Amino acid sequence: MRGLMQDVPLTIDTIFRHAEQHHGDVPIVTNGPGGKTRSTYAEWADRTRRLGGVLDTLGISADGRVGTFGWNSQRHLELYFAAPCTGRVLHTLNVRLFPEQLTYIANHAEDEVVFVDRTVLPLLWPLIDTMKTVQQVVVMDDGGDAEVPDDPRVLDYETLLAGAQPVDFAVRDENAAASMCYTSGTTGNPKGVVYSHRSTVLHTMAVISPNGFGIGVDDVAMPVVPMFHANAWGIAQASPAAGAAMVFPGAMMQPQALADLIVDEEVTFTAGVPTIWQGVLPHLAGREHRLRKIGCGGSAVPPALSRAYQQQVGLPIYQAWGMTETHPVASGSTLARRYADADEETKTAQRARQGIPLFGLEARIVEAGTIDERPWDDVATGELQVRGPWCAKDYYNPDAGVELSTPDGWMRTGDVAALDAFGSIRIADRTKDLIKSGGEWISSVDLENAIMSHPAVAEAAVIAVPHPKWAERPLACVVLKSGETATEQEILDHIAPQVAKWWLPDAVEFIDEVPKTSVGKFSKKDLRTRFAEYPAKD
Repeated sequence: MRGLMQDVPLTIDTIFRHAEQHHGDVPIVTNGPGGKTRSTYAEWADRTRRLGGVLDTLGISADGRVGTFGWNSQRHLELYFAAPCTGRVLHTLNVRLFPEQLTYIANHAEDEVVFVDRTVLPLLWPLIDTMKTVQQVVVMDDGGDAEVPDDPRVLDYETLLAGAQPVDFAVRDENAAASMCYTSGTTGNPKGVVYSHRSTVLHTMAVISPNGFGIGVDDVAMPVVPMFHANAWGIAQASPAAGAAMVFPGAMMQPQALADLIVDEEVTFTAGVPTIWQGVLPHLAGREHRLRKIGCGGSAVPPALSRAYQQQVGLPIYQAWGMTETHPVASGSTLARRYADADEETKTAQRARQGIPLFGLEARIVEAGTIDERPWDDVATGELQVRGPWCAKDYYNPDAGVELSTPDGWMRTGDVAALDAFGSIRIADRTKDLIKSGGEWISSVDLENAIMSHPAVAEAAVIAVPHPKWAERPLACVVLKSGETATEQEILDHIAPQVAKWWLPDAVEFIDEVPKTSVGKFSKKDLRTRFAEYPAKD
């Protein structure tokens, strides 16, 4: 017997029409070098339909890749919908990548056009002739003062929009490609992840659920996580779907500007990586605000940072976990009722976990290189693997030897994790960041969290350095807060009660700044290169 329900495809144009028809009066604010611009979903919808006409006028092929190179803004949101709703594929290019990586990604994806903010045009234009399939560059004037090249390939966004006719959106195939994101390429070439319309709609439903970000019609959502990285954690689709107002920081990503935007625009939900919130904290502490949730991911949230937000801002940080390959939100650390009466330290520890998979996804941990599951006892660790309708099955045209899925259909994450009795995820480390000393594993994440609980420490990254006897030993790279002092011995004494004695770093190096990847994560690859010849301790 078959069910008698309508078979309506899950496509992104349904999100668009919902916002257009039911939430047209909801505001959209974009910050920029010249100040704020204000609009509504109704105005955004009209412009997005016209942008669909522009893509037709430009001659972009039926499933052509539409590149973007810009900050979080209303214009970027227009592209987020116009491209997939006309059957094209949105491809967000990361403005912080090295030139060689940008060229590789644009060529690998076969972008036909790139829409670029004027503030970052100087980063893109010198590379245009290396991008073999790009035929046109459309400049979006976001208040930057970069000179626009006098070149027939260069077009103006607003001029094109003014001359375009609005188009109807009607995507029929929910499994068609909707957008592409590339991993940051910390090992090997960046890898392309292709999201479908179906996966995007299902991910959107998960993100707006209470156990996800819980975005609703009463919210004012501000995505700080870049729209050029990991699908903006789904916030750019979730907010229109929920009818939430949106605030975009544009190019104004300075901590003071972000804090002011949160307060002045009465933001209720925002999300970004830990390094962002470390910078924002002193500018937000003690000020009145309407925040109800701060989403954080990309790397583990230091418990000390979550405690600081609880004490100084009045709410803890919500730890989420995911990857570009999981659309990206896969789990979250919302406290279950079982912890309602727990002390604050227990609650902080639970919030620091990566949490329970959102409904629709499953997780397991396995022995490395096998499909043998480890127990859910919060002690045993193994490679974290996930499966679900918004997990990637394969990469787009991957390099030889790159396999994302296991033989039995689970997605490899490259994270080492433990699961407690309820299946709550605790990331121990990235596989490549674990330190193997004397045949035993040391978690760099646990060491970093312990070090960052020292009141004088702003940032800490722990890496493995070679050792003739133990193979590898931990080296702590520490950044002190402005005006603070600490010695190596003080750092070691502080963490000694928190970790096993043999985990203690062999040395502490005080550095000016932990290098960051293009998406704001600690770049341990750079630290390993810098300290590759570090002298071994006897």
